[in-house]
Amino acid sequence: MNVFKLNKVMNLILILVMVYSLLTFINQQSKLNSYKKDISYYSNQKEELEDKKEELYATQENVNSKEYIEEVARKQLNMYLPNETVYVIDINK
Repeated sequence: MNVFKLNKVMNLILILVMVYSLLTFINQQSKLNSYKKDISYYSNQKEELEDKKEELYATQENVNSKEYIEEVARKQLNMYLPNETVYVIDINK
């Protein structure tokens, strides 16, 4: 009788350990999936920032050129050459 009770207790302990292991495994898998999503998101962010960095380096190289200075003066500062005539066309009419 004593062996029978011991066997039942061992089976119960084994079942509890297996259930705990299964729950732990499921929890770890969900964390891994979350981390994989984060890695994907940050990888995309990194690529976008590297592209932006390349654009900024290209702009930095051209910042002192006459063409770039003229472009900025025309588009952002609304400046024009002295002999230049500017026509404004209203497309809403």
